[in-house]
Amino acid sequence: MKPDIFSLPKRVIGLMSGTSLDGLDIALVEFEKAEEKWRYKILKSREIEYDELLVSGLSNSRELSYESLQTLDDKFGKFIAESVQNFICDSDTRKVDLISSHGHTVHHSPEEKNTVQIGNGKIIAEITGIPVVNDFRMPDVLLGGQGAPLVPVGDSLLFGSYDACLNLGGFSNISFDREGVRRAFDICPVNTVLNNFSQKLGYDYDRNGELAAKGCINEELLNQLNTLEFYKLEAPKSLGIEWVNEEIHPLIGTHRIGTNDMLRTWVEHAADQISMVLNENKIGTVLCTGGGTFNGFLLDRISKKTKAHIVFPDAETTKFKEALIFALLGLLRWRGEINVLSSVTGACKDHSSGKVHIPSLRL
Repeated sequence: MKPDIFSLPKRVIGLMSGTSLDGLDIALVEFEKAEEKWRYKILKSREIEYDELLVSGLSNSRELSYESLQTLDDKFGKFIAESVQNFICDSDTRKVDLISSHGHTVHHSPEEKNTVQIGNGKIIAEITGIPVVNDFRMPDVLLGGQGAPLVPVGDSLLFGSYDACLNLGGFSNISFDREGVRRAFDICPVNTVLNNFSQKLGYDYDRNGELAAKGCINEELLNQLNTLEFYKLEAPKSLGIEWVNEEIHPLIGTHRIGTNDMLRTWVEHAADQISMVLNENKIGTVLCTGGGTFNGFLLDRISKKTKAHIVFPDAETTKFKEALIFALLGLLRWRGEINVLSSVTGACKDHSSGKVHIPSLRL
């Protein structure tokens, strides 16, 4: 008989903190496996908003010294742990078997063998008394991979009935099967840029794309954006905030146009890049999730440029899909099963990635 750590069903908490700094997504998921197919049920979910102090700390984390970043790593780990404890208490849930945390990305330069996600997993394990899996990206980078995207394994195992899965978050990314092999890559920034300019107008984000809809497209800027070198690269490829800071903001800074026009131009750019990927890969039905799915104007522009049929799951799966899939990635790591695909990241082999932290005293 297999030891208990391999038994199913399992209740796993998945945690996701995206580049758009919306907050910490928490999803409690129960997983089962029957006839080699994974099944899931989201039992409870919640978004914990960051206060201004934490937003400021995470926003400026790339500029911190090593010692200061370690301090923030510990602080954010404690915040995660306390958020999870409150979530468990408020949910009146039964035993949680595992916590799987993406952490918050500070650096992502895989070509320099550098990727950093903060949110100290050992602290989370010790405070909650629950085993934790985190730090999924670095092992892949050390194997020659991009360390991203990681979600495609979950797309394949949980949502394989769709031709593709499209995520509209801080960055947009897609995954799909080609000749029995999973392919995936980042497409372009979405909310990372849109939120930045919305905040210049006094809004946290562009609700339903209303701010962008008031603007006009700057054709010169749009053409320059659409011809950036990244879009010509073959997959596997991934994006980080470094690329936005080095390529996007300097380019935008050369154009003196209003903020609404900038938002409108970016929506058109994102719609161009996303629809081009859908069309080039002859995608029929695409499952669309992430915060960008609530931007009706962006979705309308994408729909007008592609024949792909865009499908949306229930609201909870739409919002918490990444937390859901990181719960699965953690469980796969706990079971010693493959959770990162070399066909997606470019690593030298498929592997089971993530650092496991066992609490010294389980609650």
